[in-house]
Amino acid sequence: MSRPFLGVERSLTGRPWLSRLDDAAQAQALAMVQVHGVEDVLARVMAGRGVAAGDVPGFLEPRLRSLLPDPSTLAGMDAAVARLADAVERRETVAIFGDYDVDGAVSCALVAEFLLACGTPFLIHIPDRLTEGYGPNVEAIRDLHRRGGQLLVTVDCGTTSHEPVLEARRLGLDTVVLDHHQAPVTLPDALAIVNPNRQDDLSGLGYLCAAGVVFVTLVGLNRELRRRGFWKPGAEPDLLSMLDLVALGTVADVVPLVGLNRAFVRQGLAVMRARGRLGLRALADVARLDGPPRPYHLGFLLGPRINAGGRIGDAALGARLLISRDEADAIRIAQELERLNAERQAIEQAMVAEAEAEALAMLGLDEEGASVVVVGSDQWHPGVVGLVASRLKERFQRPVFALAFGPNDIGTGSARSVPGVDLGAAVRAAVEAGLVTKGGGHAMAAGVTLERGKVDALREFLERRLAEGVGQARADRALAIDGAITAGGVRADLIDRLELAGPFGSGHPEPIFALPSHRLVDASEVGRGHVRARFRAGDGAALDAIAFRAVGTPLGQALMAARGETVHAAGVLDVNRWQGGERPQLRLTDLARP
Repeated sequence: MSRPFLGVERSLTGRPWLSRLDDAAQAQALAMVQVHGVEDVLARVMAGRGVAAGDVPGFLEPRLRSLLPDPSTLAGMDAAVARLADAVERRETVAIFGDYDVDGAVSCALVAEFLLACGTPFLIHIPDRLTEGYGPNVEAIRDLHRRGGQLLVTVDCGTTSHEPVLEARRLGLDTVVLDHHQAPVTLPDALAIVNPNRQDDLSGLGYLCAAGVVFVTLVGLNRELRRRGFWKPGAEPDLLSMLDLVALGTVADVVPLVGLNRAFVRQGLAVMRARGRLGLRALADVARLDGPPRPYHLGFLLGPRINAGGRIGDAALGARLLISRDEADAIRIAQELERLNAERQAIEQAMVAEAEAEALAMLGLDEEGASVVVVGSDQWHPGVVGLVASRLKERFQRPVFALAFGPNDIGTGSARSVPGVDLGAAVRAAVEAGLVTKGGGHAMAAGVTLERGKVDALREFLERRLAEGVGQARADRALAIDGAITAGGVRADLIDRLELAGPFGSGHPEPIFALPSHRLVDASEVGRGHVRARFRAGDGAALDAIAFRAVGTPLGQALMAARGETVHAAGVLDVNRWQGGERPQLRLTDLARP
């Protein structure tokens, strides 16, 4: 990013606008147009995301065949695959222990679906967020052993679970860990730990979520079983049909949509469009998913509903839904998740209001106080604190820890970060410093357990450790603009062509376009805190716009105040699908006065 875009040095929300393309990227875009015949707007989007002119064909058609690594490049993979293959051949009961979020649920479902194809018995345990907390625990391991588990496989957890893994060994259970969270130097005494974020792993796949790690493991396991002659002709499972689950986990866990992840999501969305998985079909129907599935649907419609079970209900509902083979059962579970999600939304709304008030008291009227926000309450639901942290992070643009305290003065909480500030490393350091009883995560999200009396010390520790990085991140809050367009130029076919550079998400941001000098003819509140707007160009062409969750935010306030004025508007080109109709719209990001 380099030049101010449209001369905007400070928007109505306080952000400078910069052109995403510097001179080198402009040259790459021009080369794409000349060499590959790509239209200018698509070339600009690709060049602005670091795609070189020579990489255009492979980027536009990402193929797993060329991007999927040899599974053996991951540390611990060969031992994991060999032990899993032994379990399949011996028909041992595999105990699958997963996390209670979407990534954990789909990871459990992936392992279970493969074992079903093998005829291998399995058990699934997803811990209760309130009574068990994150990750394997000793009592759950004992229960899985009592129920006949002979091999323990942890997914999306286990990398720091020393005591539970030791208990499994005492009980005679080998443990295979399939995870992606940041790892300490000393690992649990498991038979195999497959985690591309191990400090001795050189695979370069640290950007994968757990579902991605599990899928690569299943590729290796399938290959090993083929080598052993296990499969009868035509009996091998169709691994590509499982990519709908991998795509869901990848988007919901907000890992970067680059490289292999981008291919997972692109091909997984194609699988999902066929509506072959009963559970996802039932969930999409109750969520009233409009049109073909896109990353937005995975992240904001399907993901939250699967998460709702782990937040305020039965944590295993999501995994059960995803492997269901009974349509009536799938519909029943999907409806229960829909009910839980509505209940979760009501709880979240009240908690966010209280948390925002506490944060404002901490930051001061100018909102420039602490670099890290730490809020907590005895009245908050522990299953919803992660959402509170996420909302406050968006509102205040700095890392946020939200804590729910129980009657024993022990708080459980979740944290969310801003780009460039590594929360996972900070939480690990807090554990080592004795400020946090238990904690872990990755750069953008983490979980903690701590005593009430150590909250102030943790806040001071985080302030010292993260202040410089947060200050830099807030200073770099410039909005990167891909190009300018008028209301009349926004058409559905243009939006479709831009999707060729997708799917977009974390690490591969959606293109942002500016409407220069358009009149804001209307702005009004709609739905659950959204602002609907309409812009008109000088030639009379108009474009509808929506600013999600903008009421009460600087953007929402700016929209209401600027009604009738000529403004620059910036946002993502989108299609509003409603009652069978499709209309282009702008998903608003920012507003500026010319």
